[in-house]
Amino acid sequence: MKKELGLLDATMLVVGSMIGSGIFIVSADIVRQVGSAGWLIIIWLLTGAITLTAALSYGELSAMFPKAGGQYVYLREAYNRLIAFLYGWALFAVVQTGTIAAVGVAFAKFTAYLFPAVSDEHILYQYNIFQLNAAQITAIAVIVLLTWLNTRGVKNGKILQTVLTIVKILSLGGLTILGLITAFKSEIWNLNWTDAWTPKTWDFSGEMFVNISGAALFAAIVSAMVGSLFSSDAWNNVTFIAGEIRNPERNIGLSLFLGTLIVTVIYVSTNVMYLATVSLQDIAFAPADRVAVVASHAIFGNVGTVVIAVMIMISTFGCDNGLILSGARVYYTMANDGVFFKQAGRLNRFEVPGWGLWAQCVWASALCLTGKYGDLLNYVIFVVLIFYALTIIGVFILRKKRPDIPRTYKAFGYPVLPAIYVIAAFSICIGLLIYQPTFTWPGLIIVLMGIPVYYLIGNKN
Repeated sequence: MKKELGLLDATMLVVGSMIGSGIFIVSADIVRQVGSAGWLIIIWLLTGAITLTAALSYGELSAMFPKAGGQYVYLREAYNRLIAFLYGWALFAVVQTGTIAAVGVAFAKFTAYLFPAVSDEHILYQYNIFQLNAAQITAIAVIVLLTWLNTRGVKNGKILQTVLTIVKILSLGGLTILGLITAFKSEIWNLNWTDAWTPKTWDFSGEMFVNISGAALFAAIVSAMVGSLFSSDAWNNVTFIAGEIRNPERNIGLSLFLGTLIVTVIYVSTNVMYLATVSLQDIAFAPADRVAVVASHAIFGNVGTVVIAVMIMISTFGCDNGLILSGARVYYTMANDGVFFKQAGRLNRFEVPGWGLWAQCVWASALCLTGKYGDLLNYVIFVVLIFYALTIIGVFILRKKRPDIPRTYKAFGYPVLPAIYVIAAFSICIGLLIYQPTFTWPGLIIVLMGIPVYYLIGNKN
């Protein structure tokens, strides 16, 4: 593999893969769960702290194993091939491909603001319960286009990723600054911050907020963080392409830190802008949860919807590019370990895993057609949190198991911060098991389904 990516490219991959459409939407659900301006910001700060802590811990692992495959390799070295395979299985079955599908459909849905012909309401074919709509076709077209581009060499993908991510950062920053300068409404701001630190949740009648505490507060925090954590996910994708990053021992860890920090600042600032331009009730009940559309309307007037549509098109297009670029590198490493299709372990004439890219494309496209990609994504956070926690436990294991390996970078705050992350991640997982079972048990079942697959495929090698 060609080492084509520098620190800027790696950092832009972290930022671009994290920022999709979530920041424009999920704050509505967070407010419905925790019910106050202060707790809205706390949820985003807590999410940023958790993500940044994990990223800093991954820096040590990336310095130890600067190879293609990233997190898959860390799990293999800390545990065994089975645990690593289950991660790769979940990545291919749901996590990476399901996210690619959902982000692609989000691109199509917001494109429909400008071009109604690609709306999901435009049904092209129907047979019994199966429906094929224009948004699905648009999403598949985007996935195929970006896959083809990335099969032509990592340089193409990195240039597109870097350019789109810089545009994304500037546009989100511009939206936030313009909102705070031109659309700031002191009466809305003051009202939103009245009793801002009392957590509440919207009651079942939908008519009023009710104060919560104790177990109800814990349940609300856990439920609220499903959206914020998903919006902050995919930061680890940069570890997948370690084999193509120059000086990976330094640049991966640094890009993880810089990328997650940039996104945290952007997310918190954007939510401060929401609170300065939109009432808490309008945030909670924005049409289709599109908080950014309501805020943009306050800033730009009637053209606000178009502005947000263009921003989300750029954001989701860049996000999908980063996901597509990085995911196939995991399948490449799995194939070379003998636990995935052999063809995925070969590089094409452009020195990228072309077969793995197309296999990922086919399955992500199939998920677009099922119409169930949204359900699959509900399972993602529970699954990825388990594997994030296991990977960071791997830092402790490898300190004992492989003390001889040079560590040019060591986990920041070890052992306290990594331990806090593990406790926090498992606490959220336990909370999800109790309070959001529809999000958790299906995801756990998908992971466990990989065990018989491993013994059917893996033991033959």
